[in-house]
Amino acid sequence: MPVMNAKAAVKLLRSNDFAFVRQRGSHATYAHASNGRQAVVPMHNGDLPRGTLRSILQQAGLGVEALSRR
Repeated sequence: MPVMNAKAAVKLLRSNDFAFVRQRGSHATYAHASNGRQAVVPMHNGDLPRGTLRSILQQAGLGVEALSRR
């Protein structure tokens, strides 16, 4: 699984029809308009740990193959 930073993760979510809902501290929440899924992205500098990225993809209902399409 490739590593990416928070900005790239947000770009991936937005390209899959997720929209910004709210931010609390350093964590931003994005929601899908049609299926209601939500994903929380920690807006920190540097790369996201692989486990955190996997969790974001799981919350969004996306597979690892979504990373290869970016």
